[in-house]
Amino acid sequence: MVYLPYNLLLLLSVLFLVPYYLLRGLRYGKSRRGIRERLGNYSPQQLDAFQSKKTIWIHAVSVGETRAAMPLIKQIHAKYPEYQILVTNVTETGHAIALEEKLIDLCLFFPFDFPWSVRKAIMAVDPELIVIVETEIWPNFTHQAHLLGVPLILVNGRISDRSFPRYKFARFLLRPILDRFSSFCMQSQTDAERITVLGAPDIRVENTGNLKFDHDLIDISAAEVSQKKDHYRLPEQVAIMVAGSTHDKEEKQLLEAYRQIATQIDRDLLLVLIPRHPERKREVQSLMKEMEFNYRLRTELQQEDDLLSPGDVMLVDTLGEVLDFYSVADLVFVGGSLVPIGGHNLLEAALLSKPVLFGPHINNFKEISAKLIRAGAGVKVDNCQGLVRQSVIILNDPVRSRAMGAAGSSLIAENAGTTERTMRHISKALK
Repeated sequence: MVYLPYNLLLLLSVLFLVPYYLLRGLRYGKSRRGIRERLGNYSPQQLDAFQSKKTIWIHAVSVGETRAAMPLIKQIHAKYPEYQILVTNVTETGHAIALEEKLIDLCLFFPFDFPWSVRKAIMAVDPELIVIVETEIWPNFTHQAHLLGVPLILVNGRISDRSFPRYKFARFLLRPILDRFSSFCMQSQTDAERITVLGAPDIRVENTGNLKFDHDLIDISAAEVSQKKDHYRLPEQVAIMVAGSTHDKEEKQLLEAYRQIATQIDRDLLLVLIPRHPERKREVQSLMKEMEFNYRLRTELQQEDDLLSPGDVMLVDTLGEVLDFYSVADLVFVGGSLVPIGGHNLLEAALLSKPVLFGPHINNFKEISAKLIRAGAGVKVDNCQGLVRQSVIILNDPVRSRAMGAAGSSLIAENAGTTERTMRHISKALK
């Protein structure tokens, strides 16, 4: 009964799903392969890889989920070297990040949730276990995995404030889907309680914590910072403010704030702007031209170029360099938070012992943001003027800046252990 209306809606969606992914794939130069994999069709080489070794299938929808899963993937590799790890993604950006990770053996696009495509994909991969990161619950995929006898585990599970009322309204439809999962490893007690309200059997639910706390702290020496600055043509004595994972309508606020901050601090200042989606670079370039900023694109940077000047902007139009830029920052702002997106990973700055600022829209990181604030490692600002005020305070106070960075790294160390707790569920499912 649950699946009939859902599948009818899916059939209607075919009219725009395939053209949509064809157009998106063309942007990344992978249209045919992407569509083929999304339909559950794999090349002979991919099929050979599935058959050569036992497989654990990890599904991480995009960039954040892929990065969050890395501590778990590392531990699986160490404990179960006889298994290969397949990671699937929905987004092209998530897929690009997964391709760069050496511990991931195979990277594919996740199949459309049609009964025939997911069944074909699961039968081809023939996994020993499927691990879903965060809350990617696809009805046909979970149903077909259950029919084929493949155990399912939800890890780093999260039910946001925004999605909980909608899920709750449809919990009579969700209950039989959730019953297919062997375990629910949730990020917080609130998430554990919510998934239980939605129909997950209480005995299968555990508050294991957030995998994002289990990334290794990164110790960067002063010499390494100097090398990175030279590599990116950033001047040595200038304060660097890095705004990561920014979105539409947010860059304008950040550029306005940057202009004001630069006039109120004791040092020269330079902004590194990293849009969440690099394909938006033309849009951001137009904005900077309109606002009369000098800028350089990361992809056009040459080692023989002159250093950037104070007041300039480095526009990063690549993937996978966020942590490198955070490592040279004096201050980090995490985007998706001045606009109602829900925020992005607030802990990446703490991994590098950097002070972090974020806006009011941090629904996706509610618990983490509260911990950062309590620890004195991060500050929430309400708007652009609040960002200016707090940035000036931190950039003019090196002692406070270092204390915030140290508090962030201590917070990560204190909250480690999620991977170990999650591994207990994985080990049980693999027996």
